[in-house]
Amino acid sequence: MHPLLASRARILLYLGLWLGVAALLVWVLVLTGPRPVSHAAAFAGPLALIYAFACLSALWVCRAQPMGKGEPWRKALVLSGSALQSAAVWTVLAAGWGALLHARGIGPGWEGRARDLGILFVSGVVLYAQSIVAHYLVLAFEASRAAERRLLESQVAAREAELKALRAQLHPHFLFNSLNSIAQLIHSDPATAEACVERLAEIFRYILRRGQKEFVPLADELQVTEAYLDLERARFGDRLVVEIAVAPTSLGRMIPTLSLQPLVENAIRHGLARKVGRGLLHIEAKVHDGCLVLSVADDGLGMTAPALDSVYERGLGLSNLRDRLARLYGPTHRPEITSAPGQGTCVRLRLPEVPEGLAA
Repeated sequence: MHPLLASRARILLYLGLWLGVAALLVWVLVLTGPRPVSHAAAFAGPLALIYAFACLSALWVCRAQPMGKGEPWRKALVLSGSALQSAAVWTVLAAGWGALLHARGIGPGWEGRARDLGILFVSGVVLYAQSIVAHYLVLAFEASRAAERRLLESQVAAREAELKALRAQLHPHFLFNSLNSIAQLIHSDPATAEACVERLAEIFRYILRRGQKEFVPLADELQVTEAYLDLERARFGDRLVVEIAVAPTSLGRMIPTLSLQPLVENAIRHGLARKVGRGLLHIEAKVHDGCLVLSVADDGLGMTAPALDSVYERGLGLSNLRDRLARLYGPTHRPEITSAPGQGTCVRLRLPEVPEGLAA
């Protein structure tokens, strides 16, 4: 249904505008072929009412020919054909209506009606063309409103995702392992234990402080990820080897808050924690083709396709990140995951420049 027909107030306003169009047609008809105003009104009034609703069909024509897409000449041909066709049908109806009125002694003879039909045809083309322009403006306004709505939805989703991410960071296993490692270090290595407590507090402060921001520089994400890795190093010791290869040009790129740490946590929990012996975690960031390419890889046990789907679909950190990236950048920018048993796992993100209006 046309959105105009969803509200009585809109319908009345629209018909009021067409009342003015009908008055203009009456005036033109009286000027070109002298006759009583009542005769011209009887002819043009009903026809204007009919054409008012016929012009609403321009909405579907405009939707089928969106601005900025397709070949211009083809679009112009379709739009011109729609205007000519609509005006032609209106003129045929006008011919029948004029003949019926003339039979009742209202309106001019055939010669005068032919002149009136010519005026109506030209007016019909112009009016339908104006309707096309108006509907393109309406569609542009709707697109703007939809973009604003998506922006609000992404912001709300980001807040929800950050709360879920906070729960993910406070996962009982994570807290237990961190506190257990600290407890073991209190007597044997008090300095390291104190450093771990500070790192744990730093992670919490970051989550609470950055909860007000949608995007942060990659450098900030690396900093909190390093804090998380320090806690894991205290637990794994020499078993955890971390390599970080970050291009200097990528440090200032803005990325969604808490998008790197969940990848690292998943790599350790699902890839390296079960591995016997030393495990390698590789973090890489670079700018390629205008996008920030961020990858986290491990040489752990890897995962089968069902296990990978389980982590991807139900794991809090990765599923939240997937949904956020889809809302912010579109479905083509979801995490790319490759894994195979015995070959480790790699998660790669391709993040374009921050959409305008979202970085604040």
